[in-house]
Amino acid sequence: MYDVFVVGGGPSGATAALDLVNSGHKVALLDREGRIKPCGGAIPPRLMQDFDIADDQLVAKVNTARMISPTGRHVDIPIENGFVGMVDRKDFDPFLRARAAAAGATLLSGTFVRIEREDAGVFVVYRDRASGEETRVQTRLVIGADGARSKVGRAEVPGGDTIPYVLAYHEIIKAPAKSELYDPVRCDVIYDGDISPDFYGWIFPHGDSASVGMGTEISSVDLKQSTAALRASAGLADCETLRREGAPIPLKPLDRWDNGCDVVLAGDAAGVVAPSSGEGIYYAMVGGRVAATACAATLASGRIKDLRLARSLFMKEHKTVFRVLGSMQNAYYRSDERRERFVSLCHDIDVQRLTFEAYMNKRLVRARPLAHLKIGLKNLAHLSGLVAPTRV
Repeated sequence: MYDVFVVGGGPSGATAALDLVNSGHKVALLDREGRIKPCGGAIPPRLMQDFDIADDQLVAKVNTARMISPTGRHVDIPIENGFVGMVDRKDFDPFLRARAAAAGATLLSGTFVRIEREDAGVFVVYRDRASGEETRVQTRLVIGADGARSKVGRAEVPGGDTIPYVLAYHEIIKAPAKSELYDPVRCDVIYDGDISPDFYGWIFPHGDSASVGMGTEISSVDLKQSTAALRASAGLADCETLRREGAPIPLKPLDRWDNGCDVVLAGDAAGVVAPSSGEGIYYAMVGGRVAATACAATLASGRIKDLRLARSLFMKEHKTVFRVLGSMQNAYYRSDERRERFVSLCHDIDVQRLTFEAYMNKRLVRARPLAHLKIGLKNLAHLSGLVAPTRV
């Protein structure tokens, strides 16, 4: 008998398992293993502080972000008073699972099949990876942290089968030598409809390797062809390809994260990826933490309604940021002209400072009133077409 059975051992599930065992609960953590999620790998300093991640987990520290427009114009944004840490998910996720196991979680390898309920209690059925046999384990609560197409969410939570998502694909390549086109301490973000008609492409350094990829919600787009075009335009076509990965990335938090009984969702399964940026690791780990908090409260109180704490705690802190980023994506990702204007806005020093202060601290930062006014007027001028797309 487990207190909580966590389905999915990525950053969200592993965080939930660790928090629960550290609070004295008996926890099982089920992971498919052998699968690496496509991910640029960016994490902010706040994640490292909040979740006790040491520098040795980083494969690079980025100090500049380059925004590239459809016409090839670019602006380099320095990351002042901080950095963007880069991790490789093939190493980072196993580290998080191993840490949870070392703390006391029971690590299981297999795939989720279903949840069964009877008078004796709640049972999770999974297919054991080694034997191929179905195994049934009793638990009091279940956390579904099994990704954007969560089997737990689809089966158990109202609305869990309707979550919108972007299809993401990337290729991990052997990093080239430093040049004007590639810098091992710079992230490149490419806003170009020929690469992605509704999202963006990226080149993120990972030390000896780099992640090159893109995302789109449009099913007719050939992800591999678009990534090949991105590599060619960036002078990376001849770099050795180490691995290829693809997966859905959710676009919007679900309206409900629990089933009002014994299941709560976390991470991508709950839809917690930041609009506009597509940032997911930090929000996934926060999602795992609030899911663990909700489960611990439910186990202590016996009140099923306490499962709602997961969503309410998350949205209390991050709803405004998600709303602002969603509005920005809706405004500027709809056409190449709008993307051109967005890169123009990124030349503004106040925009640069506010963007990365908010990224590193994960909250909207108060600035001088005149700075906010200037940004607002520039934004209005671009969205209304009063100025040329290249006006900075």
